[in-house]
Amino acid sequence: MSIRQKVLFKIKSVELEKPESPKKVSTYFGENTFKLSTMQKHISKATFEAFKLWMSEGKIITMPQANEIADAMKNWAIAKGATYYTHWFQPMTGLTAEKHDSFISIAGPGKVIEKFSGNKLIQGEPDASSFPSGGIRATFEARGYTAWDPSSPAFIIESTLGKTLCIPTIFISYHGEALDKKLPLLRSEEALNNAAVGLLKLFGHKDVKKVFSTCGPEQEYFLIDKNYYNLRQDLIMTGRTLIGAASSKGQQLEDQYFGTIKERVVNFMFEVAQEAYKLGVPVMTRHNEVAPHQYEFAPIFEESNLAADHNQLLMELMKKVALRHDMVCLLHEKPFAGINGSGKHLNWALADNLGNNLLNPGHTPEDNLQFLTVLAAVLRAVHLHADLLRASVALAGNEHRLGANEAPPAIISVFLGKQLTDILDMIENGIKTKVSKADIIDLGIARLPKFNKDSTDRNRTSPFAFTGVKFEFRAVGSSQNISTPIAVINTIIAESLDHVSSEIKKVTSTGKDFNSAVLKVIGAIVKQTKNIRFEGNNYSGEWLKEAKKRKLANASSTYEALEALTKKENIVLFEKYKVFSKEELLARYHIWIHMYNLTLEIEANTLNEMVNASVVPAGYKYEKLLASTLDKIVRLQKNVNLRVEQAALKDKKEHLNEVILKIYYVRRNAAEMVKLLEKAKKLSDEKRSEIYFEELKPLMEHIRKHVDELECVVPDDTWDLPKYREMLFIK
Repeated sequence: MSIRQKVLFKIKSVELEKPESPKKVSTYFGENTFKLSTMQKHISKATFEAFKLWMSEGKIITMPQANEIADAMKNWAIAKGATYYTHWFQPMTGLTAEKHDSFISIAGPGKVIEKFSGNKLIQGEPDASSFPSGGIRATFEARGYTAWDPSSPAFIIESTLGKTLCIPTIFISYHGEALDKKLPLLRSEEALNNAAVGLLKLFGHKDVKKVFSTCGPEQEYFLIDKNYYNLRQDLIMTGRTLIGAASSKGQQLEDQYFGTIKERVVNFMFEVAQEAYKLGVPVMTRHNEVAPHQYEFAPIFEESNLAADHNQLLMELMKKVALRHDMVCLLHEKPFAGINGSGKHLNWALADNLGNNLLNPGHTPEDNLQFLTVLAAVLRAVHLHADLLRASVALAGNEHRLGANEAPPAIISVFLGKQLTDILDMIENGIKTKVSKADIIDLGIARLPKFNKDSTDRNRTSPFAFTGVKFEFRAVGSSQNISTPIAVINTIIAESLDHVSSEIKKVTSTGKDFNSAVLKVIGAIVKQTKNIRFEGNNYSGEWLKEAKKRKLANASSTYEALEALTKKENIVLFEKYKVFSKEELLARYHIWIHMYNLTLEIEANTLNEMVNASVVPAGYKYEKLLASTLDKIVRLQKNVNLRVEQAALKDKKEHLNEVILKIYYVRRNAAEMVKLLEKAKKLSDEKRSEIYFEELKPLMEHIRKHVDELECVVPDDTWDLPKYREMLFIK
């Protein structure tokens, strides 16, 4: 019996203690966060008002006020059982980082007291030398700073033996450059706010003080049994299966999507939701996804900065809670070949401080004119900066997913739906058409009809689709930190909103009335952005041909996509809006190219070890069995005059030969892979990433092909690696 088969008998659902009685979520939502209502109870009214003013108008609090908040935060955390605190930040690894410090200070010989000052709340100093910087600082320059982000509430993380106060922060170098994902996002929000408020003032909204992006990331993931995971070196090292023959049953019956959730899984989902609610993460939806043992959590929309923090927290929670249920949560974009991979559909919208969604079609023609103006700005942004959107989702895992039949291709396009398309065409062409019950008289504001609440169908194949009151960016990878895609979207739309405002002012300065001027600007943008709009099936081969005719970029590789970060015009854009400096942008290019290379090297070295330590020995064992059987048959035929059909004997010989050849091809290609890795060491990071995409990945797939064919013939009791049919259909 193989190790794999022994594991089969061990698998069982974890026995859980039932809670005394279910609690209403509203009674404990956010109980582990130092939210505004909690802060208000613990500090003076003057300090609380100063803090709110800081959040709304940017007037920084004084150090005595910071000390008061820090002391209140400490007392609240200690009352909840916390003994340590940490500045929680998001370096350019895409993960989160933390350095824990105790609250204690020496109060005399053998005595300590709990103390936490405003200085410690506002600023920390982790060693920055081991975090990726892309050349922003020299290796010996270790100093880096974390700085409190008061827009995201502090929270308490619970472990079995204690609790830790986590303070969301940004992470910067000694000279102030962003070394993290969060600071550029905050900067982009500032740029977006300035541009959007400026546009709304043209429409007469003098009372709007703030505009911000909101988002809701739909988090997809897989669950597999922990026992199987521990036997798969590739899953442990890389997050995906580098080899593995397809199961005879996959997703072809379409019986998984929205199907009944298994009890073992739904128990996991309940616990994740409970933990998330304590941290103020508004998990709303859970369901089965398309592939076997693939699932999704989706939250309620929040301000993007908070949503980005919450998504990082949710991913960490999912991984921790899964282990408690003897499962492992896989967040890789393509953990299993031949079935759907996982994405993180990023639903993005614009809101103001009065509670209005700027992407929500209104009830009056005036409202719809404003809506269409914002819509046109988004179209222009995607049209001009599709390369930056593609770069924002460029990573090794996403290469396996983009362009497959579960994700849009690497070609960026926008879907609007028939109703909006008809309206935009009408504005562009100035012709009478029926788009509402009202008769359309002229090109003035009266020709803008009222919209239905859902003005489009949902195109699940489009990378950037308008889905009613939001845009859905479907190309984001499931493991990604969403801060970078949001920062890019915010920046390019801020530039477009500024352009629209400027154009409206130009046209009105000629004496044209405001409504006509707006329609003229929208019409020009509609004409300019025709190539980026596509209403059909983005998965189809016809679209690839059509996109080529339209001269739309199709950067299928990470190294090609990331080149957008080095273009002069893109550097100028980000510097203009103070989201990235040239040095920060180029640093990210170098970091992400380097991380891509490291990912591929880890995968290749893992594959080589698996081949030589697991696959080939199992193959040799089967080869020996076949050879021994054949030898016995031949000898019996010779010695005891055993009659064997020649065709049967020939078949046995051919099968043995096939097995011998497959083992040979596996070993030969693995040796070639090792040589290629050695050769690549002498190349620059940029050239190495190109070689890895063009040569290493196809070579790894060739090895996989022969390994998977071996898996299908080697006896079960010889093959130790868990198979797809077992991992994807656990008890």
